[in-house]
Amino acid sequence: MNNVEFPECTDIIEEMELVYKHDNRPWMIGFSGGKDSTLLCCLVFEMLMQLEPNEINKKVYIVSSDTMVENPIVRDYMHDMSKRIGDTGVKYKIETRIIKPEVEKTFWSCVIGLGYPTPEAPGFRWCTDKLKIRPINRFVTETIDNAGEIVMLLGVRKAESSYRARGIKSREIEGKLLIPHTDIKNAYVYNPLTEIPNERIWNYLLSGDAVTPWGSSNKYLFSLYQGENLSEEQSTLGEIDENKVAVTGNSRFGCWICTMVKEDKSLKAFIEKGEKWLEPLREYRDWLLSIRENPEYREKRRRNGSVYEKENGQLGFGSFNMNGRKRILEELLVLEERTHLELITIDELRTIDRMWEKEGDLNKRTLVDLYFNIKGKRLPWDEYRVPLFSADALDIVKQTCEEFDIEYDMLAKLVVAIENNKHYTRGQKVNKAFDKVVNEGWLHYENIKKAKEDINNED
Repeated sequence: MNNVEFPECTDIIEEMELVYKHDNRPWMIGFSGGKDSTLLCCLVFEMLMQLEPNEINKKVYIVSSDTMVENPIVRDYMHDMSKRIGDTGVKYKIETRIIKPEVEKTFWSCVIGLGYPTPEAPGFRWCTDKLKIRPINRFVTETIDNAGEIVMLLGVRKAESSYRARGIKSREIEGKLLIPHTDIKNAYVYNPLTEIPNERIWNYLLSGDAVTPWGSSNKYLFSLYQGENLSEEQSTLGEIDENKVAVTGNSRFGCWICTMVKEDKSLKAFIEKGEKWLEPLREYRDWLLSIRENPEYREKRRRNGSVYEKENGQLGFGSFNMNGRKRILEELLVLEERTHLELITIDELRTIDRMWEKEGDLNKRTLVDLYFNIKGKRLPWDEYRVPLFSADALDIVKQTCEEFDIEYDMLAKLVVAIENNKHYTRGQKVNKAFDKVVNEGWLHYENIKKAKEDINNED
């Protein structure tokens, strides 16, 4: 770095050294792979590289979030950078982590396994919490439990937006470099980049040979940004408190499957630049967005069994039904074959299989057979998936349900509930499971509605 050309960065490094030497509290930095978090990590490296070995006295955790549905180009870049940073940073007590959601909380486990409707603007954004906030909060909490206190370095800047500037200003304490976190006990926030304007970020990152302290080229990072023709989006690492303070600076790269926007500008830009192999991902994402309101694929009840009426008197949609979930998985596996990308993991498939069984899949072979029909190979647990009933028996059950106007979904859930609790010696366990199924609101909605109408008519 040219100290004359970038005096603001020299000042930041000097300030970082002061904060670093002040105590033994470990540092935590969110690394999204974007320009702001890259600058922050570069400056931290430069500060550490000028210290004497005996002055390096604390852990520096550089944490990246992989939602498991990241844009493949950005995901690979982020993983590569995390490894390079970790390998180079060992002697400076730098440790990198890739944080992922629990397998039961991944995007595909929620959508395909449990039937969650895909996220929708403006308010139905369950993905951020499950894929980003909770996983990073878990790591933050574990680190604090082990260390007592931590200092979190954020790559946020006032120049990013007027909203961000107001957010930073509201948390500043005049004369203090470290600010107590508003929501996380024993965590302190340090914002070293707040005053750097946008244009200076790239000036610094591309200066000289544009090589980072860990050996990567910022020219490649610049190419990912398409010269910053695209707008910024929320950090890929997510947020860590109720006030939506990002752990790291904004990154315009998001999930390839994001349904919060009508058109994914990032994915579009990559394709227009020549990455034509991403086109099938965009097509699948657009298809998934298009089926969201298709009644063929949606339940008329929520997951807890309740129902609700819209203003027009029609029943509102609930989760994706089993028909919709199977179709989404089928098209996803076909997409994998088409692109030769791993888009869903074996652990997710195993989890979804268990979820389907709990949801009333008496066949128990729906997923493994679907996988074999598309992939031409068996899943590791295929041989253990034995149906509770034969196909002929299930057909008879379904015909009987139709004949006597019995809800097959209810019956299937009752069978699963009894099967899962049959080894408990106390009948109370089975009774509770039985009652939970038969008391779901959707089963009694028409009777309740009629009773309310009768009462209103009497009045």
